[in-house]
Amino acid sequence: MHPPTDIIGRKEEREMLLRALRTPRSELIALFGRRRIGKTFLVRNLYRYHIRLEWSGMYKGTLKDQLRNFYMALSAKRNKPPVPSDWMEAFAQLSEYLDSPATSSAKGTRRKSKAAKKVVFIDEFPWLDSRRSRFLPAFSNWWNSYASKRDDLVVVICGSAAAYMIRKVINDKGGLHNRVTQRIRLAPFNLRETELLLQRNKVRLTRYDILQLYMALGGVPHYLQLVEAGESVAQAIDRLCFDRNGYLRGEFGNVFASLFEHSANHESVVRALSSVRRGLTRNAIAKHGKLASGGRLTATLTELEQSGFIEHYTPYDGKKDPLYRVTDEYTQFYLRYIEGSKPAQRGVWSKLSTTPAHRAWAGFAFETICMKHVEEIKEALRIGGIRSVEGSWIGKGDESGAQVDLLIDRDDNVINLCEMKFSATPFRIDKKYAAGLAAKVRAFTSKTRTRKSVFVTFVTTYGVEGNAYSTQLVQNELEMDALFEDI
Repeated sequence: MHPPTDIIGRKEEREMLLRALRTPRSELIALFGRRRIGKTFLVRNLYRYHIRLEWSGMYKGTLKDQLRNFYMALSAKRNKPPVPSDWMEAFAQLSEYLDSPATSSAKGTRRKSKAAKKVVFIDEFPWLDSRRSRFLPAFSNWWNSYASKRDDLVVVICGSAAAYMIRKVINDKGGLHNRVTQRIRLAPFNLRETELLLQRNKVRLTRYDILQLYMALGGVPHYLQLVEAGESVAQAIDRLCFDRNGYLRGEFGNVFASLFEHSANHESVVRALSSVRRGLTRNAIAKHGKLASGGRLTATLTELEQSGFIEHYTPYDGKKDPLYRVTDEYTQFYLRYIEGSKPAQRGVWSKLSTTPAHRAWAGFAFETICMKHVEEIKEALRIGGIRSVEGSWIGKGDESGAQVDLLIDRDDNVINLCEMKFSATPFRIDKKYAAGLAAKVRAFTSKTRTRKSVFVTFVTTYGVEGNAYSTQLVQNELEMDALFEDI
């Protein structure tokens, strides 16, 4: 069975979902990822001929609201079922419906044999588990006593609140313990997927422009869908981010409020991290964000990381305390440029994007994008098949300031020290930069005491200008096209 052609990317996720239709048992799939990432779109399109019932949780809906919403979805499939009084009764009705001959095939299905699996899709699963609703115990009981005993069901539970999905479903110690057969975390689009989506929507931009757009919007499909054909990047960003009615002007608060129960803590953490370019330790986050360094902070960091807003990494020097940094492009862009700005009709981004402050910010944003596309970088360097560890390094001591944001420590006795530069023209290494780069390599080699060969590797937009310094210092160079490779 071939997936629908209108689904962009998601190769691994599509295969996992399609495989569930072929197994000789019922499958319970937990799918999670931040808002607007395309979870519902993926399930609906891939399972369009198999879904027998779909309903969604309502944000802050009461138990009565949620049950009535389920009733309305079910009543569209069968004649006048009674409104359930609780979730135990609701799932009993669902079982009765799935047992009925009407569910053996769906209207328009391509597979009408008795072997065809039936899909139950529950969207925004965490919102159904409201206080005193007893939804989760009822669902667990339904899965264990009914669904798991069949061989023809695929139950997809989907949620934007990644922390809930992992804590209450995947790592549940109660009725759902070890019951999830597949877990799928849906990540933002990479650059290649972003390019394909824009092309499908007739948005014709150069890869340099796509990089600039990605720095502001990230790879969130819903945000990218808002870009209109015929707009320049500056026009699109002005309309979406700086116009009075711009869609992304208020999206930051909406995202955090809908994902996290104590969203003020999560906002404090990302604000603290966004104020420091190179990342912060856990204790430094607590200090900058004026948060207690206890269990609540641990939970907040975990929830932000599981939802794709931040990442932690262990420095190459083996320090015990990991560093955290914001990796969500829209969050960084909002806090840096949108928040506090006055609405304007046009020209805001055209002016801001020519300032020295923007050039510094764009350089950092490009570094973050490169770190997200390290597999593409490795493939372009033809080392994709070589085992390696990626990390960063900050020097201490005599040659202060030495820092490597991305290094690739390879099993073939080589370490790539990556310099990532965003520029509208080929990057030029001058005498001062060359001296600093040479000092960085010496500091890294000395402090880490590595015996491996150290290759200085440049990842740039338009390459490195050839001169005596580049010939002397640069072993590898990649242009931005390498980041768009489909691997």
